Amino acid sequence: ATSRNKMQEELDDSRVYAAPSLSVVKSGALNSRVAKFQNLDGDDFRHPLDQQNTRLLKVLPGLETMAKNVLGPVAEQVLLLENIGTSVLVGPEQLPSLHRLLITAASTLQMAPPDLYIKQNPVPNAYTLAIGGRKPFIVVHTALLELLEPLEVQAVIAHELGHLKCNHGVWLTMANVLATNTQSVLPLLSGALEEGLLRWLRAAELTCDRAALLVAQDHRVVISALMKLAGGSPKLNAELNVEAFLRQAYSYNEATSTPFGWYIKNAQTRALSHPLPVLRAQEVDTWAASSQYRALLAKNHLHRQRLHRSSERCDTC
Repeated sequence: ATSRNKMQEELDDSRVYAAPSLSVVKSGALNSRVAKFQNLDGDDFRHPLDQQNTRLLKVLPGLETMAKNVLGPVAEQVLLLENIGTSVLVGPEQLPSLHRLLITAASTLQMAPPDLYIKQNPVPNAYTLAIGGRKPFIVVHTALLELLEPLEVQAVIAHELGHLKCNHGVWLTMANVLATNTQSVLPLLSGALEEGLLRWLRAAELTCDRAALLVAQDHRVVISALMKLAGGSPKLNAELNVEAFLRQAYSYNEATSTPFGWYIKNAQTRALSHPLPVLRAQEVDTWAASSQYRALLAKNHLHRQRLHRSSERCDTC
C-alpha cells in the first residue's frame, strides 16, 4: 500500500517534465549514470513476451531458413541501396552530434555501433535492418529529429540498438515487411503466421524500450519520447506532461477491464506492429521500478566503484 501511495503521489505531480540537456549530462550533474553495462547480454533485459514469442517462431519448420536465405538478402539489398542513395550517412564529420549520441548509446549497451542514416520523411519513425554479413544500420526520419529532444532521440536510437543486441534481425525484417503490407514478398505465409509475427514484433518492441531505458537511465525520457510520438508537436511540446500521460496510461487498464473492453483492446492491437503507446509507457514505468532493472544499475555502479578504488591504489604505487 505504501509503494502504491508513493506512485500515486508521483503521478499527481503536475509539473511539466523537461528532458535533461546534453550539457547537464556532460557537466557531471548526472554523475550516477552507468556509462557501460559490463558483460551485458540481450537476455539480461529481454521482455518475457519476447522470449515466449521467439520460442514459438523458432519451432515453425522452415521459417527461419526462408527468412535468412530468401527474404533477408532481398530486403537487405533493396533497403541498403535505397538508404545509400536517398539518405545521409551519419559520421564524425557528418551530423557529428547525432554520431555522438549513437556512439554513447552503443558503448553503454556494450556493442559495436551500426551505421546510422538520416532520411527525409514527414512521418516520425526509425527502423533497423540486420541480416547477412553486412554491417547493420539504423534509419531515423527527419520528422523524428524535429519532434524530440536530443536525449529522447538517443533513447530512440538505443531502442533500435536493442533489436541488434537481442539478435532480432531475422524476425524483424519479416515482421516489418508484413507491417508495411508488402504481402507479395511473403506469399507462402498463412494468416495465422502473419499474426504470430506481428505478435512477436510487438513483444520485441517492449524489449527494446528496456534498452532505451538502460541508456537514458531516466524513465521519463523514454516515456516522453513515446508521448510525443503518440501526439506531440514541436509547437506544443512544452505543454506536454509525462505524469499526465502516465495517468492516462494506467486509466487504460480500468477502461479495458471488462470482457468487452478486453475484446476491444485485442481488436485494437492485433494488426499493429507496435504496442499501443499507453501500454509501452506502462511497461517502461513498471520496469524502471523493478528489481531486475535496479539490479543491473547496482551491479554496474559496484563495478565502477571497484575500478575507481583500483585506480586510486595504482596512483599511490
